[in-house]
Amino acid sequence: RDLHNPRRVAVKVLPPELGTAVAFERFAREIRTHAALHHPHILGFIESGDAAGLPFYVMPLVDGESLRDKLRREGRIPLPEAARIVRDVASALAHAHAHGVVHRDVKPENVLLADDGRVKVADFGLARAVSAETQHTATGGVLIGTVSYLAPELVVDGRADARSDVYA
Repeated sequence: RDLHNPRRVAVKVLPPELGTAVAFERFAREIRTHAALHHPHILGFIESGDAAGLPFYVMPLVDGESLRDKLRREGRIPLPEAARIVRDVASALAHAHAHGVVHRDVKPENVLLADDGRVKVADFGLARAVSAETQHTATGGVLIGTVSYLAPELVVDGRADARSDVYA
């Protein structure tokens, strides 16, 4: 619960066991990326900080479920509802892409469905700003992301752009 405002929140903390310099920098980049994206279908950002040496950031808590949970529970989603979800996710991704950010981990677990019908794209932890010259986002030949949702070009050469998110 937010101590300053009457709302429930979610707090993401970098676990101490991941407290390497690389992990701190990745988490800091995630915070900067998330804080810079303001869109009705991107999970909001409230604040960030450090508590006892552990970096964290705060987001609104979404009362509802992930798209993955809904698919497991219902199997198929009626076409009008599926179209609305896809439209809202596409709108969120278009906003991120317009700001030079590729999500890189679009999957049903990262699409939140609020009880009131709102759709929110979450978890920009693998997102990267994309260079217009190279569109290259992989580092050191390491493939990062959920394999089932990776675009073929990302698997082959590590290059990601807006099309990689659309494929996912």
